[in-house]
Amino acid sequence: MRLLYAIPIVLLPNAAHLPSNVSVSVSVAAIVIAILLGDREEPYLARASYLLPPLIALFLAMLIAFVAAQWNDLSNFGADLREAKVAVLFPFLYLAYRRCGLDLKGTRQMIMLMLLVAVLAGLEAVFQGLSFNLGSFSNTERATGPFGPINMANRAGVFFAMFLPFLVALVLQPNQRRSVRLAAIAGSVILAFAILFTYSRQAYLIGLFGMMVLLVWRSIPAALLAAVLLVATAASFLPSSVVERVQETQQVDATGAVTLDASTSSRFVIWNGTMNMLRDHPAGVGLGRFDRHIGDYTPYGRPKDAHNGFVLTLAECGPLGLLALLWVFWRLWRLSRWLRRSPGAAKPELRTFELGFTLAVISMALGNMYGSPYFDSVIMANFWVLCGLMERYGRIKAHSTALSAEAEPTAPLDPVSTRFPLAVRAVPGLARLRDALR
Repeated sequence: MRLLYAIPIVLLPNAAHLPSNVSVSVSVAAIVIAILLGDREEPYLARASYLLPPLIALFLAMLIAFVAAQWNDLSNFGADLREAKVAVLFPFLYLAYRRCGLDLKGTRQMIMLMLLVAVLAGLEAVFQGLSFNLGSFSNTERATGPFGPINMANRAGVFFAMFLPFLVALVLQPNQRRSVRLAAIAGSVILAFAILFTYSRQAYLIGLFGMMVLLVWRSIPAALLAAVLLVATAASFLPSSVVERVQETQQVDATGAVTLDASTSSRFVIWNGTMNMLRDHPAGVGLGRFDRHIGDYTPYGRPKDAHNGFVLTLAECGPLGLLALLWVFWRLWRLSRWLRRSPGAAKPELRTFELGFTLAVISMALGNMYGSPYFDSVIMANFWVLCGLMERYGRIKAHSTALSAEAEPTAPLDPVSTRFPLAVRAVPGLARLRDALR
């Protein structure tokens, strides 16, 4: 069973290395076989899931948008159907892994396998980066790891930034085993360099944010010291290409005025054009139709991404689609909060998985503020798997804690003579009366 559920975790992020549709087909087959051969779930695991209602709402909103798009233009039905399948079905990996039939140990092993897959993907990006000219930034040299062409660099950076907090949390966990801590340090370094070599400025900010939150959680003085050291040593420690990439965000023209670079300024133009598009199409332009219409409202032609998952959803699915997407993010936050506060959670300083998952959710949300990786299957597949595994992990731990509390014997009351020796001396019959009432 564990092998069957491990197959999609390994294959889906590496789809670009395999023939077309092989990773998806094999993964679906493995999950179906695992579900058919799996044991029946325990009743306590059959409780209502956190994410199913908002995912269904988003599915319906996107289905309506798909029908609306085809109603106006059926010329590209096959490609539209493939895109809709990816956007709609991949989140339901969450349901498959939430009810995967694994025990607590098996669930933890799947989470650790996911971290290993992320580190290996980061290692591939590091090797790509080492082959670049690190003395100067070039738009044609950006690492993507296993995620394909160079236009996937920003999304690859978000993927690495989502899983980096898990490893950093393992490093900072008190009383951690030395072997685990060393492995987590190595994995954290690999993912940090992978983010650097994607040259994704949003991934830089997301990764720094996640690490600073963890350092503050561990020790505020340590976080302040890390921030000071980062500011003091960044220019000399980081490759020149990384420093150049960050500095080009703002440029100074001949008159001394500070302007944004073309990549950054284009986002504001696109977002403004999207608002104009929405005025003409208040119910949305239809699923997959954004890049066909944005050229009517901006100087940019096809293909052009919205560079914001929320703006893209609003443009294609209308206000109802945006509300459904916000509901998904809200329930993700509720799930992470429940995991941190559930009865089965360990002491606050030992809630490594729970805190790592919370920061993964925040990182994913931040990644969709400046891009739209939510609708990219290879980037999001393992995130949805992680959501299902973490909810299952929390349910099992909470149930085990409840059983332990029920099985724990009640401590007998101390005799009155032990608890109140002076009262027994003053009223000799008090002890006999207390024993009679017990």
